[in-house]
Amino acid sequence: MVAKITVNVFLRLCILCGMFIFMPASYAVPAIVDYVLDGDTFAAHVILDDDIKIDVRVRISDIDAPELKGRCDWETNAARLARYRLMDLLPIGTMVELSQIDDDKYLGRIDARVALPDGRDVSEIMIHEKLARPYDGGARQSWCE
Repeated sequence: MVAKITVNVFLRLCILCGMFIFMPASYAVPAIVDYVLDGDTFAAHVILDDDIKIDVRVRISDIDAPELKGRCDWETNAARLARYRLMDLLPIGTMVELSQIDDDKYLGRIDARVALPDGRDVSEIMIHEKLARPYDGGARQSWCE
């Protein structure tokens, strides 16, 4: 069953299905990449059970990538590079693991750590390659200064 539901319902459904979100950091939920939106957000089919899958947007935790509708040409160009790299890391159909899942400020989106099939952390890769920077949820710094 594929359903588009709000994050609050998603969290309740996870608890009902025995997939407790507030488990140790090593606990992960499998997801299949649907498409990449920008350098720090993608859409995925989260697999809660054999017959329970939901569509959700995932914002990669702990990073800030430049915005595609940037405030300057440099930010816009950097955003394209970040998006293309994330598309390389997360091709459509890739199975990833989401952990440390949390509610996002936008309805229908979650924040999560994302691990590739080989175990590498996507946020660490994006930061190491200077396509994103560390982000703790506070005020975003400008990419144009």
